Amino acid sequence: MPPMPDRQAVEVDGHRLVLVNLDRLLFPVSGHTKAQLLHYYAQVAEVLLPHATGRPASFVRAPDGPGGQTWYAKRPPPGLPDWVTLAEVPGSEGPAPHVVVDSTAALMAMANLAAFEVHVPQWTARTGPDGHDRLVLDLDPGPGADLVLCCTVAQRLRQMLADDGLTAYPVSSGSKGLHLYAPLEPAPERAVSGYARSLAQRMQAEHPGLVTASMDRSIRPGKVFIDWSQNATHKTTACPYTLRLHERPRVAAPVGWDEIAGCAAPERLVLSPEQVVERVARLGDPLAELAARTHAAPLPR
Repeated sequence: MPPMPDRQAVEVDGHRLVLVNLDRLLFPVSGHTKAQLLHYYAQVAEVLLPHATGRPASFVRAPDGPGGQTWYAKRPPPGLPDWVTLAEVPGSEGPAPHVVVDSTAALMAMANLAAFEVHVPQWTARTGPDGHDRLVLDLDPGPGADLVLCCTVAQRLRQMLADDGLTAYPVSSGSKGLHLYAPLEPAPERAVSGYARSLAQRMQAEHPGLVTASMDRSIRPGKVFIDWSQNATHKTTACPYTLRLHERPRVAAPVGWDEIAGCAAPERLVLSPEQVVERVARLGDPLAELAARTHAAPLPR
């Protein structure tokens, strides 16, 4: 089999892209090259885009993979094609442009510029920062805790959300923990963050030995931190199906509640790009209802 060329011109969504550095080894431990990451995004774009479209995105850029220089980027990078959609986002220094990943071509263009992780807020450019349409809870295990404990906490949070009329959807973060999403009728940031914080505090009061809602890192050992602050307007969360940059590439991957209930070891829910592609081919998108806002509900008082 002939070697992969280092650059290749392709047409995506009617746009011409010149993909470069295709044979660059980004993950020496697993052997993944840039070409393989681009191929992953081409395969999952259909299920990723509904969770990113309309949301001003930020990115983790890593031209040489996780072992090289990495940085979190909000502004459109140099070399971005002029056909990529931009949205103005309010900021302390005035409105600033952000990329909107609303097509396979845009996703591939950003990955071609080494923007491998896609992060999005819980509001869209259409609703604006005061119209949050998703709640997110980031379950982050402290030292001595793990993803299995996160699964235990997630099941109780699912019930608490259901009691408040909200439907929870779990996503393995691609790092150490879990993300729980719930679609909302658009609500102001203050109300969504306030509800998320109160929910985390209720969970902490119910299980003080397992859970903390505090930002104080000194009390996190052995517990799951429920990060409710991800609902702030200026914050973003790893988009479902985005790659995550670790020693080996991982994915922020939707998982089933049956998998949450049966998780006996963290590695069961830490998924590689190849595993996610196989799951999508077999299951489709378990988060399709979240993207379609099928069960969007008003924020509880």
